[in-house]
Amino acid sequence: MDLKVIYKNARCAVLEIEDGGTYETSRMYRLYLNGKFIRETGNAVTSVYDLKPDTSYQVECRSGEGLVLKSSFTTDSEFVTLDVRDFGAKGDGIQDDTLFIQAAIMACPEKSRVLIPAGTYRIVSLFLKDDVNIELAEGAVLSAYTDRTRFPVFQGMIQSYDEQDEYNLGTWEGNPLPMFTGIITGVNVKGAVIYGQGTIDGNAGAREGNWWHEPKVIHTACRPRMIFLERCRQVTVQGITVRNSPSWNIHPYFSDHLRFFDLKVLNPKDSPNTDGLDPESCQDVEIAGVYFSLGDDCIAVKSGKIYMGSTYKRPSKDISIRRCCMRDGHGSVTIGSEMAGGVKNLTVKDCMFLHTDRGLRIKTRRGRGKDAVVDGIVFEHIRMDHVMTPFVINCFYFCDPDGHSEYVRTKEALLVDDRTPLIKSLCFQDIEAENCHVAAAYMYGLPEQRIERVEMNRIRVTYAASAREGQPAMMDGCSSHICRMGIYANQIEELILKDVKVEGQDGPAIITENIGRVCGSI
Repeated sequence: MDLKVIYKNARCAVLEIEDGGTYETSRMYRLYLNGKFIRETGNAVTSVYDLKPDTSYQVECRSGEGLVLKSSFTTDSEFVTLDVRDFGAKGDGIQDDTLFIQAAIMACPEKSRVLIPAGTYRIVSLFLKDDVNIELAEGAVLSAYTDRTRFPVFQGMIQSYDEQDEYNLGTWEGNPLPMFTGIITGVNVKGAVIYGQGTIDGNAGAREGNWWHEPKVIHTACRPRMIFLERCRQVTVQGITVRNSPSWNIHPYFSDHLRFFDLKVLNPKDSPNTDGLDPESCQDVEIAGVYFSLGDDCIAVKSGKIYMGSTYKRPSKDISIRRCCMRDGHGSVTIGSEMAGGVKNLTVKDCMFLHTDRGLRIKTRRGRGKDAVVDGIVFEHIRMDHVMTPFVINCFYFCDPDGHSEYVRTKEALLVDDRTPLIKSLCFQDIEAENCHVAAAYMYGLPEQRIERVEMNRIRVTYAASAREGQPAMMDGCSSHICRMGIYANQIEELILKDVKVEGQDGPAIITENIGRVCGSI
């Protein structure tokens, strides 16, 4: 049992309650600040607002059973606050407030705050600035335009003057392609913070300029992200709600030392390519207490396709995901498929997965390259309910124009060369999956380069009474009419099973093919 302060600035703090729960605590708590009751909370990661700078606080969480958790903190200093209304912003939902808000941001000195009070502010793109905190107050909505002609375009790759180097600015699904700037954009920014109780609305489903119309067609440039961070450092996004994104919601790219706390990321279930949070070639990323409900992968860890991966060799690594809730997406936590630079040292723990197609999902394929190494992946203390297939490792992922080519789809062993990816060590432990539908697990490595090691400890899988059929993995040769399958494992060098139980399946609890060594049983 513990109460930790995991983030603070001059005006707010983020608390983490460790009492054995996941996204939700195991019991309700009454929250007190300096002896004053604030509110009740059942979320393991919760924020407190309207604090004063340079002030010490004692915080207590009290349960009905008499349990008391305590912590203390002192808020940061703050030089000045700049109110965007003093710069001409109206927040009336009519005026274009982009320039006025941007003026406040650019005028703000270090260790200061830009305040966006309650109101609806119509904007195009806003750009972050070093060491400036932007607060979206409760009731504040940044409401984005959808007219493509109003958005700047970032070019995908720009050649240097001496033709010896290049500058990558725009990106789309792992390739350096032109893209519209994000609703919130940071480029080469350090120490920026955007936080608060307000909302950023991309209005992507609006009738006029609907970003989701013809989602695979590039009109001038690729669709914008809600928050796009390129080559940024020490950036924090906290508290806000992000909804109706044109494409990926939050996309950090070639960035380090990032924190995402206590967010809500919301899109309709049928919205195309609306991933929740996709760190791409990023290092030292902490994601805690985020609620996702959207139309694609909730979190997808990436590192580019073959050109970016082989050229820059920049993996995503040292990523911590905890106390999050994933609902309604394709994959709860996904690695790939654009992962040519590799993914290393990823931990996912204390999370809830609800009604997603797949739970813990790894997707790769031939052609991602020799640097596409997945290693040091740990998933632990996860609770799933109505997840179609809880565990998927797919080395034959068939998206992309050549996804159905013989090179990608063949199950015959090919030569290991510069195009061959590798999955090394995966550990799944203390995981309960109730009301599963399609398969308990579907794991299929490459015949020429098997998955090196999969360890499953303390796993429980049960099936829904009215389970629906489906395709556990997006690969050629995998039936779309599978229902209540147990664990299917193929092309794995070492499979370790400790205290694994599958109940209610049709057929055997485990099906193994081409496994080097199996330790344990079901």
